[in-house]
Amino acid sequence: VLSSSLPRLVREFVAQNNTSQIKHVIQILSQEFALSQHPHSRKGGLIGLAACSIALGKDSGLYLKELIEPVLTCFNDADSRLRYYACEALYNIVKVARGSVLPHFNVLFDGLSKLAADPDPNVKSGSELLDRLLKDIVTESNQFDLVGFIPLLRERIYSNNQYARQFIISWILVLESVPDINLLDYLPEILDGLFQILGDNSKEIRKMCEVALGEFLKEIKKNPSSVKFAEMANILVIHCQAADDLIQLTAMCWMREFIQLAGRVMLPYSSGILTAVLPCLSYDDRKKNIKEVANVCNQSLMKLVIPEDDEMEEAKQSMTIPAEPTSEESLSKPEAASNLPTVGGELDITALNQSLSFPCSSERIQVSLNLDGIVQVLDCHLHDTSIGMMTRIAVLKWLYHLYIKTPRKMFRHTDSLFPILLRTLSDESDEVILKDLEVLAEIASSPAGQTEGPTPSDGSETRPSPVELHVPARAMGQLSSSGMKGLECSPSTPTMNSYFYKFMINLLKRFSSERKLLENRGAFIIRQLCLLLNAENIFHSMADILLREEDLKFASTMVHTLNTILLTSSELFQLRNQLKDLKTPESRNLFCCLYRSWCHNPVTTVSLCFLTQNYKHAYDLIQKFGDLEVTVDFLTEVDKLVQLIECPIFTYLRLQLLDVKNNPYLIKALYGLLMLLPQSSAFQLLSHRLQCVPNPELMQTTDSTKVSTSFKRTTASNIDYTELLQHFEKVQNKHLEARHQRAGRAEQLDRRVVL
Repeated sequence: VLSSSLPRLVREFVAQNNTSQIKHVIQILSQEFALSQHPHSRKGGLIGLAACSIALGKDSGLYLKELIEPVLTCFNDADSRLRYYACEALYNIVKVARGSVLPHFNVLFDGLSKLAADPDPNVKSGSELLDRLLKDIVTESNQFDLVGFIPLLRERIYSNNQYARQFIISWILVLESVPDINLLDYLPEILDGLFQILGDNSKEIRKMCEVALGEFLKEIKKNPSSVKFAEMANILVIHCQAADDLIQLTAMCWMREFIQLAGRVMLPYSSGILTAVLPCLSYDDRKKNIKEVANVCNQSLMKLVIPEDDEMEEAKQSMTIPAEPTSEESLSKPEAASNLPTVGGELDITALNQSLSFPCSSERIQVSLNLDGIVQVLDCHLHDTSIGMMTRIAVLKWLYHLYIKTPRKMFRHTDSLFPILLRTLSDESDEVILKDLEVLAEIASSPAGQTEGPTPSDGSETRPSPVELHVPARAMGQLSSSGMKGLECSPSTPTMNSYFYKFMINLLKRFSSERKLLENRGAFIIRQLCLLLNAENIFHSMADILLREEDLKFASTMVHTLNTILLTSSELFQLRNQLKDLKTPESRNLFCCLYRSWCHNPVTTVSLCFLTQNYKHAYDLIQKFGDLEVTVDFLTEVDKLVQLIECPIFTYLRLQLLDVKNNPYLIKALYGLLMLLPQSSAFQLLSHRLQCVPNPELMQTTDSTKVSTSFKRTTASNIDYTELLQHFEKVQNKHLEARHQRAGRAEQLDRRVVL
C-alpha cells in the first residue's frame, strides 16, 4: 500500500501545494510507524519516508528536517536489519534532495560516524554507500558550512574506534581536496587529533593519516603567509616528545618546516621546542631519521637569535604573540602538557587557543626572545646526568651562541649557570669539555661581564696593577670556606672581565676537591684555556691565587702541573719566549709572580730560573736544597727536570754550555743537580752532558769587572733576588712544618689503631 498509493497521494498534495497535508503524512509515518514499538511498523515507516521523499522530488528540501530526524533515530535501533533499512531510507532521501541536505550535514555526519563503527557488515556497507553519496554532494557544492562543521569534527576526531577514525580521516581528505573549502584555516583545531590518530594500531589508518598530514604540510609550504603557525607550535612540541616513532618523526618534520617558514614567529616557543628537540640529538642509529631532523630544527632555531635580541628593553617588549611562560611556567614538557586543557582525556584545542589568545596570521607580529625560558631548559638538561653526549654538546653550543648574540641578557643568568658549567668540566667526553671551556672562556672575556663594585675595605693588602678587577660581591661568599685568603682583587688582566678571576678561583677549587680531575684532565683543561684566553693572564692569576692557598700539598701539586704545561706545551710557546728574555716590565712582573707561587715546589722553582736564564739564582736555590728534607718525591722531580733539560725546550740552555766563560753559574747549577741525584739513569744522563762542556778549567767565576752578559741582564731588570730567595726559604719552612704536622697526626692515628 505504501509503495503504490503513498507516492501518488503525496504527488497530488504537491500539485495542490498543500504543505499542511504533506507534513501531516510525514508526521504519521514518523510517529506512528518509524518510531513505533513494533519492528515491522518501524520498517514500514522507513520505507514510507523514503517513498515520500521520492514523491516530493525537488520539493523534498522543504521537509528534510521532518524526513531525516526519525530515520536518524532508527540508526540506534537494536535490530541490525532496521539499521540497514534506515541507511537505505536516508540514502534515498539524500539522493533526491542533493545539495538541500547540506544545512543538515552535521546531524548526517554524526549519524554516519556512529554507523561507521557498526558491527554488522550489511549496515556498515549501507553506511559506506550513503557516505560516498554525501561526499559527492559536498565536493560538487560551494555552500558547505565549514565553520559550523569544525566543532563536530574536533569532537569526533578524538574517537578511539578504528572505523570511526578511518571515517574521520576520509572526510578530512575529501574536504582538503575541495578547492572552495579552506580547511587549512582550521588546522589548529584538528592537528592534535590527527597526530593521535597517527598512533593507531592499524597500518591502513596510520597510512591514511600520514597522507592527510602530508597534504596539509604541502599546503602550508605553498601558502605560509596564511598559516597560523603560532597556534600549532605547542601542539607540535607535545607530539615531538611522543613515544611512538612515527608520531615523533612526523611532528619533528613539521617543526622543521615551521621554524624555516615562520622564522622568528617561533621564537616565543623556543624553550618548548628545545625541550623536545635536544634529547633527540643523542638518539642512536635506530632513530637516525628523527635525530637528523631534530638537528636541523636545532640549527635553524639557533639562527633565529640575533644581536638585536640583546638590545630590546623589557619595557619595549610588547608582543602580539604571547610570550612563552616565565621561568617558572616555561614549557619544560611533559609537565606543561599535563596542565593543558582537556576534554575526555584529550587535548582541548579550543580552550588552548583561547587561553593563548593567538592573533591572526595576517596581523603584524613583533617577537622578542624569552631568554629566561631557554636558559632554564638548557640548565635543566645540563643537570640531567642521563642525557647523551650530543645533547650536552648542543646545550653548550646554545649557551655559547647566546653569550655571543645576547651577552648583556645572558650575564643575568651567569651566576646560576656558573656552578653547573664548572661541574661539566668533569664530563667523560673531551668534546663536551672543549665546548664547556668555550662557554666559560666567553664568560671570562666578554665585555658584558665587567662588573663594577666598591673597592674592598677590609684592610687586606693588595698589589697595584694596571687594571684592578674585583671579584663580583656575590662570589666573595663562596671564597670564605675555600681556604684561599686575600683574593679580593685580581692580577693585571686587561683583556678579561670580573668573571675571569672568579673562574680561575673556582677552577682551582675544583682541582683541589677533585684530584682525579687534576690528574686526568688538568693539563688538557689549562692548555685549552690558554688557546681560548690570554695565557699570561691565566698563569698570572693562578699563581696569584696559589700564593694564598692554605692547602700546601695541593699548591705544590698544582704548581708542578702548571710548570710542566709551561715548559712542554706548544700552546705556551709565546709565553716561554716572553719569559726567556725578561726584556719588558710585564715579563719581569710575570716572572716574580710565578716565582712566588713556584716556591711551593723547589724543583719547579729551579726550572723556572732555567727557563728565564736566571742561572746564578738557580745556583743559589740549589745551595739551599741542602737544608731541605730530601724525599723520594723530591728526587723524582729532580730526575724529571734532568729529562726536561734534554728536551727541545732547553736547546738554548745546552748551547750556552759552550760559553763556559759567560755562563759559570749555569754549569755550577747543573753540577749541583748532579750532586743531589743518586747513582741513577738521570745521574748518568746529566753527567754525560756535563762531560761535553769544553775545558772545565774555565768554569771559575769571573771577577766583578767582567760580569757575564746574562748576569748583566738580570741585574738591569731591577729584580730583588735576595728578597725572592728569602721568600723561597719562608715557603719551604711552611711546607716543612706542614709535613711534620701530617706526620704527627699519622703517628697519633697509628697509636689509636694499636690501642
